[in-house]
Amino acid sequence: MNSLVAGISTLSLARWQFAVTTVFHFLFVPLTIGLGLLVAVLQTAAYRTKDLAYDRMTKFFGKLFLVNFAIGVVTGIVQEFQFGMDWSRYSVFVGNIFGAPLAIEGLLAFFMESTFLGIWIFGRGRVSQRVHLFSIWMASLGTILSAAFIVAANSWMQHPVGYTIDPKTHQAVMTNFWAVMTNSTFIAAYGHVLASAFLTGAVFMLAIAAWHLRKGHDLGGFAKAARIAIVVTVLAAVATMFLGDSQAKQMTKQQPMKMAAAEALYNTTTGASFSLLTIGDLSGNAVFQVRLPHLLSVLATNSWNGKVEGINQLQKQYEKQYGPGSYVPMIWLTYWSFRIMVGLGILLFALGGAALWLVRKRRLEKSPRFLRFATWMVLAPFLANSFGWIFTEIGRQPWVVYGLLKTSNATSPISPGYVATSLIGFTAIYTLLAIVEIGLMLRIAKVPPAIETPEEADRAPELIY
Repeated sequence: MNSLVAGISTLSLARWQFAVTTVFHFLFVPLTIGLGLLVAVLQTAAYRTKDLAYDRMTKFFGKLFLVNFAIGVVTGIVQEFQFGMDWSRYSVFVGNIFGAPLAIEGLLAFFMESTFLGIWIFGRGRVSQRVHLFSIWMASLGTILSAAFIVAANSWMQHPVGYTIDPKTHQAVMTNFWAVMTNSTFIAAYGHVLASAFLTGAVFMLAIAAWHLRKGHDLGGFAKAARIAIVVTVLAAVATMFLGDSQAKQMTKQQPMKMAAAEALYNTTTGASFSLLTIGDLSGNAVFQVRLPHLLSVLATNSWNGKVEGINQLQKQYEKQYGPGSYVPMIWLTYWSFRIMVGLGILLFALGGAALWLVRKRRLEKSPRFLRFATWMVLAPFLANSFGWIFTEIGRQPWVVYGLLKTSNATSPISPGYVATSLIGFTAIYTLLAIVEIGLMLRIAKVPPAIETPEEADRAPELIY
């Protein structure tokens, strides 16, 4: 194996492995959070209205939620193993800080999810309706809390607070847990993560409901599910955009190089414009660009003529502050991942707005083109989430812990062959899991639930609104 990876460093392979496993795992996390909440909303509607259509939708989307949750747990386990396998120097440096939020996530949030999901799965008909409803809400709360501790740990890497460096061991040591959990970066990022998760769950539910409405399956049930999903899509899309905007301004203060890289802005500019599209390279000599005047300054500083620092000036500043080396992230990936994320977010808002207009006009189920479009949009939130995390992590480079530890100094002292072996193995396993996940989800999603009473079947068209 070592001969096959000759010329490839342990660092490069470790970064590839972490990227593959992390992006794959993060496909499931937002859907688990968002769909868990929506299933709880559907069951609440069923409990309050005694409408069998809501109960059918609860069972239908509940199955999809459980499959996604199970695959998410399996893929998430690998993440923590990687810290010890490929990133042992990083683990030693941050272990005193990461241990607390990760332990709380496992002992509190994960066990909370698992316990109440067990009650929800096996308790139907065995516990009271109130207890059963309470169990899905608590399971949903568990997924939300789980995300909080993970995002808090990641936010510390973006903006370290509440710590000191031990002069003997040169390790980061937590001095204030509350500071870590109230990190300004965490507060902004957590809201954005939750909003995007709810958006993911809502678009997923809308896409499946749209497919069944186009096929004429259970019109009463899927129309109700679609209406709930549409409202959540609009609200979550708006929240995602506003929280993302505030996060961009905070990022400009804490990591100005990331904002400069997001625009490929090489020199400090006041009243900086934003390029919607660039044809050619991103070295400052583009062949063609579509630019919006002053928009970058507004995004970065909330000021029409605000000053946005450039890559060249920041590079010189960081060389003086941290020593020789390149402090510029991968420009092309940072630039395009930012635009794909933002563009898909706007498209999802347009999807929700158009769907809401059709509902108000009572034309949703009579619009096959829109229903087809809504079905295909199921992929959009997953792509937006993935490119958002890629932007967040790549834009921080060359730091694994911003200002404290470079990625190049964080790997384990092992040969490239070991990492290449695990990279191939994990990629193969994850590919298999992806096939299983997609196969199960498609199989479950395509089969509409049975309408239990003939009277309801006869009244299905009038139950849409």
